[in-house]
Amino acid sequence: MGKVSLLIDTSKCTGCRGCQVACKEWNDLAATDTTNWGSYENPPDLSASTWTRIAFHEVEGDSGVKWLFLKQGCMQCTQAVCVEVCPTQALQHHDMGFISLDQERCNGCGYCAEFCPFQIPRLEANAFTGQGKITKCTLCQDRVTNDMSPACAKTCPANAIYFGDRQEMLATAKQRVDELKAGGHSNASVYGETELGGLGRMYVLLERPAQYGLPENPSPALAGFWQKGIQPFGYAAVGLTLLGLGFNWLAQRRNSALSVKAQEEA
Repeated sequence: MGKVSLLIDTSKCTGCRGCQVACKEWNDLAATDTTNWGSYENPPDLSASTWTRIAFHEVEGDSGVKWLFLKQGCMQCTQAVCVEVCPTQALQHHDMGFISLDQERCNGCGYCAEFCPFQIPRLEANAFTGQGKITKCTLCQDRVTNDMSPACAKTCPANAIYFGDRQEMLATAKQRVDELKAGGHSNASVYGETELGGLGRMYVLLERPAQYGLPENPSPALAGFWQKGIQPFGYAAVGLTLLGLGFNWLAQRRNSALSVKAQEEA
């Protein structure tokens, strides 16, 4: 299989959150303690132990108030900001079209979390060592590389989550949008076809992306400026610091030798 994609049809999503449970079960993620904070969303945000969640957006339309459900998770961008800024190559493009994560390489710098236009990666800190590691949805990289569907797609009872060849998923999405528009949903659209070079996670939306909390025009520009304009100065500063320490060590050694020589001559 070539490049793959996850397709979420928000018009079919019931907000059951079965995908959240399946993700936790497959990836052995801990449960999150929650309280009633005035929303049906649970938990309230992505975290180191929650890699996907259903966001609830309440919007008012001609027929009254309605819910818009959005399955959040890594967007698997072609122009992936996280890959560009990662200094250790812990995040990389996989040939199948998703962004793989190797936590053994992660140094916890947090650049990916800082610059992701979708605010997806989360930094997990070890309580004993203080060392951080990034966590995020990897499209179940252990499953899809073994000809299996991601756990969330496998379990969705509403058949709102599809997985397969990206071009086939895109064709399915466009066909569904045509059906929705014919049924009176004039704002229906595909999200992810061209954004950031094309996303490995695409959506069929009923309303404008902003009403789902999605950026209309996500941009990697700031990260590119960081990588090409600022980050190199950080490396240079480290190099100069090491060079300065080396000169300081040589100077101290020279001064020590001169002191010993002076004592011998005295």
